[in-house]
Amino acid sequence: MISYKRLFLMMEEREITKEKLKNDIGISSATMAKLAKNEEVAMSTIQSLCNYFDCQPGAILTYEKEIDEDSVLFRLREEKEMQLKGGLYHQTQVRLAYNSNHMEGSRLTEDQTRSIYETQTIGITEGYEKIDDIIETVNHFKCFDYILSVADKELSESIIKQIHLLLKSGTTDSQKEWFAVGDYKKRPNMIGDLIETTHPSKVSSEIKGLLKSYRESSNITFEDIIDFHYKFERIHPFQDGNGRVGRLIMFKECLKYNIPPFIIEDKSKEYYKRGLNQYTTEKGYLIETCRAAQDTYKKLLEYFEYL
Repeated sequence: MISYKRLFLMMEEREITKEKLKNDIGISSATMAKLAKNEEVAMSTIQSLCNYFDCQPGAILTYEKEIDEDSVLFRLREEKEMQLKGGLYHQTQVRLAYNSNHMEGSRLTEDQTRSIYETQTIGITEGYEKIDDIIETVNHFKCFDYILSVADKELSESIIKQIHLLLKSGTTDSQKEWFAVGDYKKRPNMIGDLIETTHPSKVSSEIKGLLKSYRESSNITFEDIIDFHYKFERIHPFQDGNGRVGRLIMFKECLKYNIPPFIIEDKSKEYYKRGLNQYTTEKGYLIETCRAAQDTYKKLLEYFEYL
């Protein structure tokens, strides 16, 4: 199937509305509707679009295959729709939410995370738990459902921002006037106490540039996804939640390109941080940490006979 998703992403990045595009190159509302529905249009229309955007056809259209019924994405979506208990989707929801949140300071245990997912209760606790830890756990489940729904789509700013919006909605951060939920940071931040990140005034342009460079690759590989993750984390586009958003993006992109996905476990946190910190001088640390995590997820796929 021919898809014009790249065209609409380019329009979004350049802030060109459908009405402006129609007027500027003289195409009809009917043709615009066909583009939106990924229907066949005249070659002259493609030519006009390429001239207008000064690009090759591959920059505005792609060929998309139907989702393979043997793919991990198909299986996860199928189990979600079935509301299957104890399967791959169920285990992934719990493990991904627990590990990704715990790496960022959540005090909830894996059993408590599982209890929240399965029974909407926190289960047995010792002492007090932070409300935000509970909210962000529930929100993470929603984030995972969202990335499943858009896994086959081109990665875009709107998808990235929506993940952040879902993750941070309802938290104490979301009640702060200066904290931009679902939007880029408004105040400078650092990774740890040493690594400077992109200034808020430059985040939008750097994310646009990163996405453009990423989409120009004709064959996205496992290493490309890791490279994107490193660059995303160095930009650190959001006030908080960058690591979790970044790891969800990696999972989504693996699903899109039919690469076995992975979950960075909390016990591997120090190796993962070392990999990010030393990526410019030694890419192998981060790549091998992610490979090890991929091997662990492959065992889960093998257990459920999906690999």
